[in-house]
Amino acid sequence: MLIFAAAAALLLIIACLNVSNLVLVRGLARTRELAVRSALGASRWQIVAQLLAENGILAVAGGAAGVALAAIVVKSLIALAPADIPLLTTVRFDPRVLGGALALTVAAMLLFGVIPALVAARTDAHAVLRAGARLSASRGPRRVRELLVGAQVAMAVLVLAAAALLGRSMLELENADLHFDDSHLLIAELGIRYDIYDNVGKQRALAEMVTAKVRATPGVRIVSPVLTVPFSGAGGWDAQAATDGQSVDAAAGNPMFNLELVTPDYFQTLDLGVLRGRLFTPSDGEGSEPVAVVSESMARRYWPNQNPLGKRLHMGKRPERTATVVGVVPDTRYRDLRDLRATAYFPLAQSTFTFTPTALAIRTSTPPAAVISDLRRAISDVAPGVFLANAAPFASFEAGPLAQPRLNAFLLLVFGLSAAVLAGIGVFAAMATLARQRTNEFGVRMAHGATPRDVQSLMMRRGSTIAASGVAVGLMFALLTNRLLSSLLFEVSPTDPTTLLGAGSLLLIIGLVATFVPARMSARIDPVLALRSEN
Repeated sequence: MLIFAAAAALLLIIACLNVSNLVLVRGLARTRELAVRSALGASRWQIVAQLLAENGILAVAGGAAGVALAAIVVKSLIALAPADIPLLTTVRFDPRVLGGALALTVAAMLLFGVIPALVAARTDAHAVLRAGARLSASRGPRRVRELLVGAQVAMAVLVLAAAALLGRSMLELENADLHFDDSHLLIAELGIRYDIYDNVGKQRALAEMVTAKVRATPGVRIVSPVLTVPFSGAGGWDAQAATDGQSVDAAAGNPMFNLELVTPDYFQTLDLGVLRGRLFTPSDGEGSEPVAVVSESMARRYWPNQNPLGKRLHMGKRPERTATVVGVVPDTRYRDLRDLRATAYFPLAQSTFTFTPTALAIRTSTPPAAVISDLRRAISDVAPGVFLANAAPFASFEAGPLAQPRLNAFLLLVFGLSAAVLAGIGVFAAMATLARQRTNEFGVRMAHGATPRDVQSLMMRRGSTIAASGVAVGLMFALLTNRLLSSLLFEVSPTDPTTLLGAGSLLLIIGLVATFVPARMSARIDPVLALRSEN
């Protein structure tokens, strides 16, 4: 929320700087009018008050339009937002929001309207009236305008760089390696009447019957029970173990890991290969030596720089909860899309836990959705009190963990593009004003032999200098502030040079395009008409 609040604040400041720049130009264009008012007896503060009143009307009109637009946009964003955002249903456009918008409008008007009004009011009435209606081209106001435009570009780089980082992070997350094959993989959740299957023995027998029935369903290649559906996090199915020789205090510092109760078909169902040792076999059943298969990171954390095969995991104080590690498999993103979680797998047939898996991972030979209706009938025929509660292809579960990153990237992209457009408008306005102020100068240059290309190059150099300076400052601040995005990024550094340079290059191109039109117009002026405009 702080990041989005900062982005919104930067966008507001860019808009205010833009308006402030335009108001300053408008005030300078009215130099003769203000000089006449001053000559007729108006004080400087009366002129400032008049300009502030005009700016206030502009601010109120803009604020009212913004409030009306926000009332529509809020509803749209709520519709796009993930359903698991806390208190999402309480988000609404209420009087407090309206009051905040009004306060921002007044503050923006006072903060960004006073300085242009003071600059415009600082006119020497006698000098202006003697000089005629020519628009002032003094360096002071021009430097102020260019500084405002450069600040807009710098802040636009900040917002656009953050949006680019989140966008690239989202793409990396969408293409993250799960470390298993998710194609033709179906996840089914069972509904069970626990008043009928009220103990582990009955539940395990039911799981075996359901698994056998599902395996015989047309289109199903292989099936295995699983404790949880994909991307459910720990979900309560996590644990901590001790190793041989560890004290109670030392074991308390061991990392947590995901707990999985599986059949020997599980690894083939997910197409999860073994790295070391072996996988479970049908002989790893009740009465045989308790065994376990661990993931790569778990082996590394529990037995650093050691061979984990043959090591023992102590799951509790009872000896029957001790298992020997017989294999190592890759870490997967089955529980969490963002993180490769440490996992320990135990044979369901050897389980001493007081729970049984109620979900199924099913590898199909046809599109997963095509077998759902057959599965529903097959499971309902197994026994009373069990049914297919839900079934969906594995890919559909990815929508959940991707929803928030997509919303984050979308919102910041809207902010970033809006900031870039406003910065482009600011550059265009500044260069168009500069072209108008220097019309006579360009006429003199052309009269002394300068070509239209020379004039155009002069304007392009000035515009590119303003844009490049703003981009450079923006990139320096982005290197410092983008670290705040670290918790939202996936496989992307907050200081990634490619992304930052891409954002800066886009703003530089926008600045050059915004400069080209006024520069082209300056190159087409008629020297004779330009010199005549002096009077």
